[in-house]
Amino acid sequence: MIELDVRKVYKSFGGLQALNGVSFQIRGPELIGLIGPNGAGKTTLTNVLDGVYKPTGGQVWFNGERIDGLPPYEIARHGIGRTFQVTRAFRRMTALENLLVPAMALHPTARKRDFNERAMEVLEFLTIEHLAKDYARSLSGGQQKLLELGRLLMLDPDIIILDEPFAGVHPKLMETIYEYIAEVHKQGKAFIIISHDMDSIFTLSKRLLVLNFGDLIADGDPSEVKHDPVVIEAYLGEEEEEAGPAMVETYLGKDKKDA
Repeated sequence: MIELDVRKVYKSFGGLQALNGVSFQIRGPELIGLIGPNGAGKTTLTNVLDGVYKPTGGQVWFNGERIDGLPPYEIARHGIGRTFQVTRAFRRMTALENLLVPAMALHPTARKRDFNERAMEVLEFLTIEHLAKDYARSLSGGQQKLLELGRLLMLDPDIIILDEPFAGVHPKLMETIYEYIAEVHKQGKAFIIISHDMDSIFTLSKRLLVLNFGDLIADGDPSEVKHDPVVIEAYLGEEEEEAGPAMVETYLGKDKKDA
């Protein structure tokens, strides 16, 4: 059973309050979208969850163990993995070697050949097995995003956090990412997806979290959250609150039934 408890998490940088008492829970293989205007605190929250930042206040518990303050590699070993908005491939390694790194980090006494078969299966699943011997620096931006997803699969985390997985991705590769999310979710994994691509968020997500200036202003069914006046004001501003359905669709995407 996957259990994540984020309890009144605060994070400040000097006089800037980036997170203001954020609380939510994940129970089981949920598929969650995390949205908010620029500067809302989405990446800060991600960095707290994966150990890059230690919260100024509050706690994060995962499967009954407190994890806030643990280093990122320990949190990864506990079962939380993430991608980055800007891909971080090992550019001087091949695609295959990139996948071997996380597997060997989890099993320091293992040898590369112990994971070659699994790595090739992952590359095939992501439709980039033909790039196995190519250096990561030669891959397109979209292919490097797929490579990052592959590294997560090698770690086999329980919660997968995707930071802007669709940004700058060719529509065909976007379909592959959609399939990846759907298939891995079926395997019992939870997702937190951060994206400004609202059509994708509303298509994929079963639950939506909305941040604004460090506050969690909404948590619920996407179709309901979309029409929450507080959420609309956060995206459109008070002066444009009467802009109507067309403006809401522009910023927050269309309802799933209309997509």
